[in-house]
Amino acid sequence: MLAFLLLVAGVLLVGGLLFLLGSLLLGRGETQPPAELDRSPVELPDDRPVAADDIRALRLSVAFRGYRMSEVDWLLDQFAQVLDERDTELGELRARLRQGREPPAPAEDGEEQHTDA
Repeated sequence: MLAFLLLVAGVLLVGGLLFLLGSLLLGRGETQPPAELDRSPVELPDDRPVAADDIRALRLSVAFRGYRMSEVDWLLDQFAQVLDERDTELGELRARLRQGREPPAPAEDGEEQHTDA
C-alpha cells in the first residue's frame, strides 16, 4: 500500500513539474496587447513614396514565439517585386505623357491592337 501511495505521489509530482515547465516555456495563454497605431518598430519614409528598396531593407524584430523569418522574408520579397513593377509601369506611363502620346487602349476580345508606326 505504501508503494502505491509513493507511486501516485511521484506521478503527481512529475506531472506537476512538467505542467509548470510547459507553462513557463509556452506562456500562459495571454493574448498580445493591441498594437499602438502611431508607433511601429519599423521605419518607412514619410517624405517620399515607399520604394522596393525600402521594403527590402526592413528588418522585423525576432521573438521567441514570433513569425517564421523565411516566410516574412519571402513576403517582403514579393511585395518589393510588386513595387518594382509598379514603379516601372508608372515611369513608362509618365514618359509617354511627356512625349505627348496617350497609352494604347487595351484590346478587346477578338480585336487586334493598332499602333502608330
